Amino acid sequence: MSRRDFRGESGPVVIRIMKYVILLLILAFIVLLLLYASGSSKPFQEVEAAVSQALDKSELTEQEPSSFKRNFGLNAADYSGVMYYSSEAAISAEEVLLVRVNSEDQIQEVRDAIEERIQSKKEDFDGYAPEEVKLLEDARQSVRGKYIFFAASSKADEYLDVFNRNL
Repeated sequence: MSRRDFRGESGPVVIRIMKYVILLLILAFIVLLLLYASGSSKPFQEVEAAVSQALDKSELTEQEPSSFKRNFGLNAADYSGVMYYSSEAAISAEEVLLVRVNSEDQIQEVRDAIEERIQSKKEDFDGYAPEEVKLLEDARQSVRGKYIFFAASSKADEYLDVFNRNL
């Protein structure tokens, strides 16, 4: 058998195998994308309980709907669920927000309100509390289906992980 014959026979086999490998990788990517982008069928109370339980209550206090309205300019009654914790200290940027919207249309308004809140607090702390500005710059946000999560905290990654695991 000549060298040319060997390549001729194995070439199509390698190409066929590569096609299957690429197909499997594409399918795996699609499945992961669907899992990550999908929302949750869990009720808000279950997700809220899991996230709330993970929070450092020595740093964060549950806030009333009026605080959500005052700080984000949104009415809690317009959503399926709102959980809002923040620090009682005036010189702290720590806060955690979980919102379940009623419709996809509300997602952008909540995201815009979060972004405005971050910018406003950065301006408040700029110049005298650089560690608080850093918390805001490193804040974590996630939108999964109808759930929106925001955390400005030294434990933001931990809180985001709890949120993701409990959807």
